[in-house]
Amino acid sequence: MRRLAARLGLPLMIVVAGCAPAGTGPTGPLPSDQDQDQDQDPFDRRATAVAEGWRPGPGWSTGYIPLQDPTLLIGEADFTPATQTAFQAGWYRKPADLPARQPDSGTIRFPDGELRVPLVDADEAFRTLTNGVEPPSCPGAKKPEVPPPPAPGGDPDGTVSSRPQGECVALTISKVELGTAPLHTNRGEAQVPAWLFTVEEIGAVVATTAVAPQAVGRVPDPVVPSDSAPEGLVAAQNIIEVDGTRLAFRLGVGSCDSEITPLVQEREDLVVVGGSVVRSTDVCDAMLKLEEVEVTLKEPLGTRPVLDALTGAPLRVGGN
Repeated sequence: MRRLAARLGLPLMIVVAGCAPAGTGPTGPLPSDQDQDQDQDPFDRRATAVAEGWRPGPGWSTGYIPLQDPTLLIGEADFTPATQTAFQAGWYRKPADLPARQPDSGTIRFPDGELRVPLVDADEAFRTLTNGVEPPSCPGAKKPEVPPPPAPGGDPDGTVSSRPQGECVALTISKVELGTAPLHTNRGEAQVPAWLFTVEEIGAVVATTAVAPQAVGRVPDPVVPSDSAPEGLVAAQNIIEVDGTRLAFRLGVGSCDSEITPLVQEREDLVVVGGSVVRSTDVCDAMLKLEEVEVTLKEPLGTRPVLDALTGAPLRVGGN
């Protein structure tokens, strides 16, 4: 599976990733009707209950349900602090020559088939790109200038920033065309019709999916197991990356939690993830911290959904 990228601002508090240790749950495909016994560990019991409660309906296997932000970066971008801020905020100048023709229907190509869907025009895609807001009054991007020699008494190393971090930039779109973009969906990574905006200041393409709203399915409501969650179980917040058998995700933990461990139960039709922590007995604030962790699956994720062991909800790539 290709590496997935999403448009999101990384949380301020992220710590070093961990790996799932042996004994954190089954790592091979398991039959959905596996017998339960009292010796099964608490996470396995919880994950099994989540898996057996997953009943997404027929639309999950036949329709289109995006599990990623509709706007994503294609390729590598040459960001500065100012253009990174503008990209995350959706600050773009509207091009005067947006394609005006309403496009014909397009085809979503899933690993397991194709789906013909109606599309939106470039103007509606641009509104999605900008989150429907106008950019602030920015003077526009400027080419970085060669800094002058440092003045006497300046910084010891003589470095000068050519673009202050707080500078306001509205991004310029130099080209707009209809194409496709890779997107994580209910049926794995799909090639989805998208409007491709070439952004001058970052030297990259920003894609916004072109599928009309009436063709987009709804994420099914999760079924939370009736039994209490195991002590120390924490929820998975979102997927960071899927790369072959490597699955990286974020856990929501307390700022004073320790021994943070990713947990996984892998089945033929889905994967359940979560984490365990040791709670502090000292006085601590209630601030949530997002910690990056990863696990290695026995088989590539493919079209299997990834469910959170605490809530039963399917995880999205990038922001929740």
